[in-house]
Amino acid sequence: MVIKYTGKTLLWVFLLITAAVTLFPIVIVVSGSFMTNLELTSGAHILPDVWQFSNYVTAWTKANFSRFTWNSLFVSVMTTIGTLLVSSMAAYAVNRAKFPGKGIYTGLMASTLFISIGAVVLRPQFDLMVVLGLQKSLWGVILILISAHAATYFIMIGFLRNIPRELDEAAWIDGCHPASVFWRIILPLLRPALAVAGLGVFQNSWNEYILPLVFTLSNPDLQTLPVGLSNLRYGFGAASESQLMLTGACISILPLLVVYVFANKSFMQVTLGAVKG
Repeated sequence: MVIKYTGKTLLWVFLLITAAVTLFPIVIVVSGSFMTNLELTSGAHILPDVWQFSNYVTAWTKANFSRFTWNSLFVSVMTTIGTLLVSSMAAYAVNRAKFPGKGIYTGLMASTLFISIGAVVLRPQFDLMVVLGLQKSLWGVILILISAHAATYFIMIGFLRNIPRELDEAAWIDGCHPASVFWRIILPLLRPALAVAGLGVFQNSWNEYILPLVFTLSNPDLQTLPVGLSNLRYGFGAASESQLMLTGACISILPLLVVYVFANKSFMQVTLGAVKG
């Protein structure tokens, strides 16, 4: 009995220490967002002497965070919708259809999960957008981000394998064509996978820095939150505004939390399904 309670006590101590270590940086960021620049840089206190709620108003208006937030939302939402549509349709076609080179295609898609070429492809991607006339538009960023959907594609493949093909055949007997089967039968059944994959896609596109930076060098009004946030280290005035950087970091976290709250139910369904399986 003593060993049992000792084990539980040690487990709780370990969990509390882990939670404290994890949450401490977040507490520092949130607390710093309510400090003055002088108070923050001096590092005298963890909590502010006077809570500067005006920092959020200043960041939202003078530091142009309203524009940055809208740009990030536009890029993230369009990228998420486009990626989910492209990956789900591609997964449905590959999973259900038989065509020459199917194995090669699957192998090539899988290889992209293990090969990271990073900034090497920035120049050809930018040149491609120049040809399309999208080098000064956020649509160029969105198209490039949509093309990087291999992980989402394989999530869809995994779910499609659990959807009986008999449903497709029954729909064909009722007169549905392949596109109708996908939109009316398959896509609704993929909602848990779409929610989980969409959460990851939204997070990745929201945090993307290099692509928006390259495509908005000549047009600062198109900057996303990560780009605008990094530029605050120089200050929107003459000096660095550290407190506004932390304020912007807090603002940038909020949409991710909202998306997670809405996708959490589907995420838990997928997790429970994996445990049961």
